[in-house]
Amino acid sequence: MVEFTEVAERAARAGGQVLLEWVGRFQVREKGPSDLVTEADLASQQAIRQTILASFPQHDVLGEEDQEILKRTSAYRWIVDPLDGTTNYVHRVPHYCVSIGLEHEGKLLASCIYDPVSRECYTAAAGRGAFLNGKRIRVSTEETLAKSLVVVGFPASVKPESREIGDLTKLLLAAQAIRRTGSAALNLCYVACGRFDAYWARETKAWDVAGGALLIQEAGGIVTNFNGGPISLEKPRYIAAATPALHQELLNIVRDETLA
Repeated sequence: MVEFTEVAERAARAGGQVLLEWVGRFQVREKGPSDLVTEADLASQQAIRQTILASFPQHDVLGEEDQEILKRTSAYRWIVDPLDGTTNYVHRVPHYCVSIGLEHEGKLLASCIYDPVSRECYTAAAGRGAFLNGKRIRVSTEETLAKSLVVVGFPASVKPESREIGDLTKLLLAAQAIRRTGSAALNLCYVACGRFDAYWARETKAWDVAGGALLIQEAGGIVTNFNGGPISLEKPRYIAAATPALHQELLNIVRDETLA
């Protein structure tokens, strides 16, 4: 487990260094409406892949930028977002990161999320706690939405009738304050270390959550889907909160009974 975490950190730092080197010299193209990808994403992903496979050549590596060409061949799968917060990165907003999570047969074993601008490095291993730059972190102790700073994650394109809009309207009235940062992985990190008290997102991908979900769990928090059950890495929609009472209050507002 220690080796898994060390490799995840080396890979995340390698990817983060690539992102810094590419600042200001990349070309941007659109993956979809309002969804940007850069040469930096691809270069970061390559550096991450090389680092992981140098230590674990038989493992699978699922990266955001080439997931359609990768088929599962191993029980161990590294789930990688080489640049979480691409729009921030493109606009030179210093809030983006590299996110890596290791999954074994559906269970998250280790993770690392690295912010190359602040040099904050978040790591976690199953049963061994969560850390920021080597120091143990814990979620906040807040139990009510009225006193909570809550962060929301929206998809790249939101329509007026989207459920996220309805959620936001309700939570604006219930929470102390709402934030939208543009980085799903850092949102999860900030819940894990107590900066945010709760977080919800209805539309994410495996690479958005694989690194951060384990961090929150190891920091003492709660992550479920929208009916209170376990999240699925294949289609993660989740509510994360610091305490059971806070999680339940948030769940009561955004619950979705149609989810398995």
